[in-house]
Amino acid sequence: VPQAENLLAQKVNVLIVVPQDAEAAGVIVSKAHEVGVPVIAYDRMIMKADVDAYVSFDSVKVGELMAQYCVQRVPRGNYVILKGGPEDNNAHLVYEGNMNVLKKYIDSGAIHIVADQWCENWSPEIALKHTENALTASGNKVDVIITGWDGLAGAAIQALAAQGLEGKVLVTGQDADLSACQAIVEGKQAMTVYKPLSELSKAGIDTAITLARGEKLSYTKTVFNGYKDVPAILPDIYAVDKSNIYDVIIKTGFRKLEDVYRNVPKSMWPKQ
Repeated sequence: VPQAENLLAQKVNVLIVVPQDAEAAGVIVSKAHEVGVPVIAYDRMIMKADVDAYVSFDSVKVGELMAQYCVQRVPRGNYVILKGGPEDNNAHLVYEGNMNVLKKYIDSGAIHIVADQWCENWSPEIALKHTENALTASGNKVDVIITGWDGLAGAAIQALAAQGLEGKVLVTGQDADLSACQAIVEGKQAMTVYKPLSELSKAGIDTAITLARGEKLSYTKTVFNGYKDVPAILPDIYAVDKSNIYDVIIKTGFRKLEDVYRNVPKSMWPKQ
């Protein structure tokens, strides 16, 4: 809040806020609106506040892409869900997307949820413990682990490796972190959801310029934040696995071939 007050005192035309606490950031919106400054919630939604625009990736769609990937390959079996931090609205949205796809499979009995856990502050240490507990409770009979972020996926893979199950359980993630991309080509992680950050930052800048000029926003979706339906600008996202990682991640310049395939014999690298 003090940072925002300082910027408002400098008479900025727009505030772009990445909220650490989804609800506490509402104070910033109120203070900005007192002096006629519009506020963009960037990457994460500011909850229960009169936000002018939301620029982020569609986190519900992220969750749907993960779950669709899983049910297409493992339509029956034991699933573990490792959600992100409950303090982060994006974690709730990803889980909503997961359940949009999984619910009918759970209701029919095709999919059994062995564990469904939050990982406070997106902590890999907590994800590791949850995975270990789920493996113990199920007698190592786990077919799929849906995680909300690649860091949680890495922790789940660590727990699987300790039980000799690395590469035998389908694991999802989000963000196309380098370690996750490496795990995908090594066969340890099945997929991740790639969100092009350059497109997000461009959307943020374009939206800020539009609001600063007092012009009308162009948007096709809204996201309800507990107070209003906020105009939402949501760039495209992509499900990435071994089959398309070269085209989507490497050819676009997001990651380098030699970094992603570092731990794979050169004879198995894709032909450029």
